[in-house]
Amino acid sequence: MQIDLTNLDLDLTLLNEIADGSDEFIVESIGMFLDQAPDTLQGIANGLENSDWPAAGGAAHKLKATLGFFGMLNSQALLAQIESSCKTGSPDVEELTAKLEQANALITASSAALSKIKEEAAANL
Repeated sequence: MQIDLTNLDLDLTLLNEIADGSDEFIVESIGMFLDQAPDTLQGIANGLENSDWPAAGGAAHKLKATLGFFGMLNSQALLAQIESSCKTGSPDVEELTAKLEQANALITASSAALSKIKEEAAANL
């Protein structure tokens, strides 16, 4: 089954290049992302809610790097904006919360596709 990535914030070119044909690498990489992304997104949300700018910015920074690995460039740009705003020490929480919700929606949609890709790759092991 081929998964349509057309309308997703997802480009697996880099992942496939690094995996160099290894389904095991793809399964492990996607698995780690699917395990860690929800907690990291929650960490950003908690940081924003509690005005803990270093925590929110740090969590955004952590996830931002991972998103690049999966070609989630729109989500990555939103998290970069959150990270940058948190560094100012007095960000617009409403604006950042909206950006986080937008990133979360993109990441959730891409995660569903990644889960299917992981299943397919695992079937090849």
